[in-house]
Amino acid sequence: MMRRALVTGATGMLGSHLVEQLVESGCAVRALVRRPDKANWLRRSNVDLIEGELADAHALESAAAGCDAVFHAAAAIGPESMWETFRAANVRGTSNVIEACVRSRARLVYVSSTAVYGDSRYRLAPMDESAALPQLPDADAYGRSKQEAEHIVLAARNAGRLWGAIVRPPVMYGERDRQFIPRVGAVMNRGIFPLCGGGGTTLPAVHANAVAEGAIRAALTDDADGRVYNLTSDFPLTVADLVRFASVGLGRRVLAPSLSLGASRRLFSALTIGLTLVGRRDLAAHAGGTLEMLTHDNPFADARAREELKWSPTIRPEVGLPEAFRWWKAHSENMR
Repeated sequence: MMRRALVTGATGMLGSHLVEQLVESGCAVRALVRRPDKANWLRRSNVDLIEGELADAHALESAAAGCDAVFHAAAAIGPESMWETFRAANVRGTSNVIEACVRSRARLVYVSSTAVYGDSRYRLAPMDESAALPQLPDADAYGRSKQEAEHIVLAARNAGRLWGAIVRPPVMYGERDRQFIPRVGAVMNRGIFPLCGGGGTTLPAVHANAVAEGAIRAALTDDADGRVYNLTSDFPLTVADLVRFASVGLGRRVLAPSLSLGASRRLFSALTIGLTLVGRRDLAAHAGGTLEMLTHDNPFADARAREELKWSPTIRPEVGLPEAFRWWKAHSENMR
C-alpha cells in the first residue's frame, strides 16, 4: 500500500488520471506544478501542490521527501524536432527525478512511450519489451529523448541506486486530452474522416485511465523493479470504431468514405507537401507515421503487463471515446 506519492505532470491527461486513482485509493498525493494558481482543481481533490519544475532539483527533492513512490509523467511532447528542447525536459529532467528518488528512497515509475520503438514497430510486429531499441534518426527528437531517459533510469537501477520500473503507453485518449482527441476532433468536426485502407486497422490507442492503473500496479509490484511494460492494448479499436464513437461524442454525423491504400498514400503525400508549403515541416515529418498507424494493425504486445501486473483495464472504447470527445467539445474554446 502507498501512503504518499508524488506525481509529475499532474495537470496533464495521464497525470490527472494517476492523481484521481491514487486519491481514490486513500493515498496522499503531491503534485509538482509550475503554476499552483492554475491547478486549483487539484487542490480541491486534497492534492498537495509543490511549486517547481523538472529543472529545479531542490523542489523535486522536497516534493519526493517522505513519498513511497514517484510517478514521473511530465514530459516535453509535440511534433517539433529541436533536440535540446526535448533533452532538457525529458533527459535532464528525468535525471533530476532519479536523484530525488534516490535521496527519498521512493520507488520510481517512469512513463516512457512506444515512440522508443521508432518506425521499425510495424515491420517487426509484434513488438514486445524484449525487442532491441533501434537507433532513431536525428529528426525524431522526442523518441530519442525517451530512449535516453529510459537508459538512465535502468542504469541507476542496475547500479543499485534506485527501485525503478518503466511503462510504455502508445497514443492515449480520455478526458483532459490535449493531444490526440483535439487533432482528430478538429477533422471530424468538419463532418468527414476518410477510412484509409478501409478502416479495419486496429489502432495502438488506450484510455489514460488504463495506463494510470498499469503504472500504479507497477509501483505496488515488488518484482516490477527493473522491468519495462507495454501498456498498449486495453481493448481492440479499429479506425471505423474511432469514427463511430467520435460521432456519438460530438453529437453529429461523420461521413467515413473508404479509401484504398493507393489513394490513402496519394492523400498523405499531398498533405505532406501542403504542410511543408505552409511552413509546418514539423508536422509534415510525421504525416507518414500517421498513415502507417491508420493502415497497420497495432503492433505492440502487452502480455507481460497482464501476466506480471495483473493489468486488466475496464473502460471500454464505446464508453471512453464518446466521453473524451464530449470533454474536448465542451473545452475546445479554452484550449486555443
